[in-house]
Amino acid sequence: MREFYTYSVTKKDGSKLDLKDFQGKVVLIVNTATGCGFTPQYAPIEEMYKKYHNSGLEILDIPCNQFGQQAPGSDEEIHEFCQIHYNTTFDQMKKSDVNGENELPLFKYLKNVQPFTGFGEGKMADLLRSLLPTIDPDYENNNDIKWNFTKFLVDKEGNVVKRFEPTHDLKEIEELIEKLL
Repeated sequence: MREFYTYSVTKKDGSKLDLKDFQGKVVLIVNTATGCGFTPQYAPIEEMYKKYHNSGLEILDIPCNQFGQQAPGSDEEIHEFCQIHYNTTFDQMKKSDVNGENELPLFKYLKNVQPFTGFGEGKMADLLRSLLPTIDPDYENNNDIKWNFTKFLVDKEGNVVKRFEPTHDLKEIEELIEKLL
């Protein structure tokens, strides 16, 4: 069994979700926040979920308040926000850390398998490149999650195929999801 399937996460209701339940499915894991410049990504992520869920796509939405305190609400408040503003239908997990001593073990694994490779080009990439040295002067040389809406894509066999920074084109992610399904 692939290592990915040995992990679990906690749902917003406190129950445990074993990732082995996702064997044979493509999984997109996203650390999210409700008050971020990338928050509108919920809309295309929801579109992908609706379009591909019946073909085997699962979304793991893991809210995180580690980046600019942009997910300050309770798990229920975050869930309500997403349903009201983006009509999300995929499950949200319990708000969790993705870096540091309290990080989810799943994220430690994901970051080791798919390291940080940069933000690419564009206005938001430039913004993150100018902001991050004030937060983490060594950000380019470590695999920590850099900001909200970092994504990891896992194939049907549990292989972590790719890491996508929040600045990544969501159409490229969708194209890869189509290929993996």
